[in-house]
Amino acid sequence: MKSYSCLLVFVIFAFHYSFTQDITKVELRAAVDYLNEALVHPKRKVLVDITSKNLTYGHSSGTLESREQFVDALLNGPFRFLSINTSEEELLLYGDTAVARHIMTAKGSKGGEEVDVNIGIMLVFKKVDGRILLLARQAYKL
Repeated sequence: MKSYSCLLVFVIFAFHYSFTQDITKVELRAAVDYLNEALVHPKRKVLVDITSKNLTYGHSSGTLESREQFVDALLNGPFRFLSINTSEEELLLYGDTAVARHIMTAKGSKGGEEVDVNIGIMLVFKKVDGRILLLARQAYKL
C-alpha cells in the first residue's frame, strides 16, 4: 500500500509539473543565452521561433521594431553582432512571465568598421504552450 501511495504522489507531482506554465530560472537563463546566440548567428527560423508575433524590440537609440523589422534588421541590416557578453544579470519570475535584466558588452561591425557596444538590456519573456517567447526587449544607454 505504501508503494502505491508513493507512486500516486509521484504521478500527481509529475502530471502537475509537466503542465505548469511557470518559467523557472534555469529556463529563463537558457532563453537569454539562446537569444544572445541567435543575435550573433541570426537565422530567420530561429529568430521567429523564439519571439512573440507581437514582439516590441527597443533599441537604446529609441528606435522600436516589430518582430518582422527585428528579424529583417538582423539578417539584412548594416550591423552585425560578433560576440555578446552579459553581466550584472537579474532574473525575475512572475509565473508564466519573466524579466531578465543585464548589462550587454558586445563586439559588432557596422559598414565594415568594428563597434563596441555597452548598454543595459531588459527582456520580457512569456511561456506559451511550453515554449518561452521573447515579448519585449528594451535597451538603454549607460
